[in-house]
Amino acid sequence: MPQIIIIRHAKSDWSSFNSDFDRGLNERGYKSCKIISRELKKRINIPDKYLVSPAKRAQLTHEEIFFSWHKQHDINHDKAHCFIADYLDEENLFTLSSEINFSFDIILISIGALLNPEKSIKDLSIEKFNDMISANTLPTLLIGKYFLPKLNKNRISKFASLSARVGSISDNFLGGWYSYRASKSALNMIIKNFSIEINRTNKNSIIFGLHPGTVTSKLSDPFKNKNKNYFSPENSADYLYNVINTKTKNDNGKIFDWNNQEILP
Repeated sequence: MPQIIIIRHAKSDWSSFNSDFDRGLNERGYKSCKIISRELKKRINIPDKYLVSPAKRAQLTHEEIFFSWHKQHDINHDKAHCFIADYLDEENLFTLSSEINFSFDIILISIGALLNPEKSIKDLSIEKFNDMISANTLPTLLIGKYFLPKLNKNRISKFASLSARVGSISDNFLGGWYSYRASKSALNMIIKNFSIEINRTNKNSIIFGLHPGTVTSKLSDPFKNKNKNYFSPENSADYLYNVINTKTKNDNGKIFDWNNQEILP
């Protein structure tokens, strides 16, 4: 029987844009989308068609709810495979890792979020800390748990995760952004721990973090400064590709920026 599912946009953000059309989602909105997506999956099949308002908050709501439903993407290569996984669901990650019967030369994790960073201690909350840890720290922790053992042991293999310069304690001169900074600092410690433990059983492994620079994206849009230069996603990817290719065993456990300069803890 045909069904029509009508969904209102998630909670929108009034802090960054004057235009009603250009308002995105706030932290609560993004969180609600994940819950809605998870619950809808239990109740309905993948929709055949979507009709979405062009307003930014509606487009983002659609993307956040339904993107993960589509298990296949257009990949025109006989050696390329696409898998959809919930990176905070250990059972899902375990099942996926068990189904993969090959080794990896490179694992690259590009998961993260930044929403309404704290400017003062007055803005601190347990909820925000939990959200930032869930977005920026736990994905690498759990993906590493199930996929680091699948790094190739017969030749050099690499595991990298996108971190951020603001995760450096020694480089922090401005303060603020408490939960985001802390989540990236914790990520850097996890990367270091991984590099020590995995090297005991896989001497060919190189595990490191990457800072992509400030890239034009949904993450950076609310904080854009007209006096600052921003990378396009394509340029940042080119820089990081070159950085990844240069890494040797001497770089194990370290963090590097887009210009291949080490970021100290």
